[in-house]
Amino acid sequence: MEKYKVIFQEEKSKYTQIYIKIKKLIETSKIEEGEKLPSIRKLASFLDVNNVTVVNAYKKLEEEGYAVQKIGSGTYAKKKDNGRGFRKEYAKAFKAAMDNTKEKYIDFTGEATCVDYFPVDILKKVIDEVLDRDGAEALVYQETLGYHGLRKSINHFFWQGALNDEDILVVSGAQQGIDIVTKSIVNVNDNVIVEKPTYSGALSVFKWRKANIIEVNMLKDGIDLEQLKKILKSQKIKCFYAMSYFQNPTGTSYSIEKKKKILEYAETYDFYIIEDDYLSELIYNKDLQYKSFKSLDVNDRVIYIKSFSKIFLPGIRLGYLVSPVRFIETIKNSKINTDISTSSLMQRTLDLYIEKGYWKEYINKLNEIYVKKYTFAMEKIKDILKDKVTFNEPQGGLSFYLKISDKVKMDSISLFYKCKEKSVLITPGVLFYKFPHEGKKYFKLSFSQISNEDFENGLKVINDVLVYS
Repeated sequence: MEKYKVIFQEEKSKYTQIYIKIKKLIETSKIEEGEKLPSIRKLASFLDVNNVTVVNAYKKLEEEGYAVQKIGSGTYAKKKDNGRGFRKEYAKAFKAAMDNTKEKYIDFTGEATCVDYFPVDILKKVIDEVLDRDGAEALVYQETLGYHGLRKSINHFFWQGALNDEDILVVSGAQQGIDIVTKSIVNVNDNVIVEKPTYSGALSVFKWRKANIIEVNMLKDGIDLEQLKKILKSQKIKCFYAMSYFQNPTGTSYSIEKKKKILEYAETYDFYIIEDDYLSELIYNKDLQYKSFKSLDVNDRVIYIKSFSKIFLPGIRLGYLVSPVRFIETIKNSKINTDISTSSLMQRTLDLYIEKGYWKEYINKLNEIYVKKYTFAMEKIKDILKDKVTFNEPQGGLSFYLKISDKVKMDSISLFYKCKEKSVLITPGVLFYKFPHEGKKYFKLSFSQISNEDFENGLKVINDVLVYS
């Protein structure tokens, strides 16, 4: 215990000084990687401080990537996560690449369907019809919940009338939906469970709210239920953020049995599920039955969020959420405080687009196109990258999540930079984890906005860069 001794100075808080001391011990390997730190009570007694001081020091170590808490076991040291700062580096590098119009990049980072497949003429026709029908009324702010015609169409077309129109709130895409819901129900130090790995935008929102983020490993059919139950038994959880189909980034879809079990846990342990329904329109395996958490929810435990932007047009920022009755007013007020109203013209346009059957035609067309692109991409990954990577077949969506083989002496950050030098852009796995270093052996490849020829050529570049140990 003697190495943990701190001579406290008055100008700094005690928890900060404890944090600095332990951080230095870890950096100089006087505390080894994976070494268990003293219990809170034991260290507090040794340093003659209260337990909260040590709790705050350990929390800061965890936030800064120097420690990891294992539920029911304790806190363990780990080396500084060098991938943490990569988020900013990646954003800068990606922006610079996109701004460089002189050089063409093979871009595996697309998150939405390709605009080339979108029937612009039909959209123009629908917009003209809306303007002819509604005149200037089409351009004014709508009621807070959104244009009633669109909410009615959503209820009828997507939910077969199972909801009340008033249950539906129109938002400007899934990211705004997550933000609004989080502002409404998550407070500082609330415990929020996320999938591991998960969507980086959701991680950012929960971090901004200063929630305690608890990760649960993803398996082939959803999160690890045993790990989830241990957490639920030991801690009070406010909500669980889940992507039910073709999860970003893993491509995993939840089994219906697992969804029912998680819904049962939500009622038993009194937490809510924030369901981000991501690209569920693009199902290539017809044996994969579509059933959202919300459609199975009998206890009003699910906050359902759906974006039209990924599947419709990225520039048209539209989506909706369905809230449990308990939170409707709070979420509505949060929406008002965020931006009052979402584009009236685009709401009316999407309403008419759905009503006239164009939406269904477009989704059918996309499935015909993308099932072929998916099959081609999967076969080429297996053929070109072979045993340098492993992956699960997602059966839908727009991307693959690959794990770099242990035979390869490279991580995804190095892979990103080396590929960028050769005009190929990938998405490193470090972006999808609370502790980025855990994603260093993973990367994501999207086939959504890339030709088959470029996909194959890009894989050849990646294959050349990945060098065996």
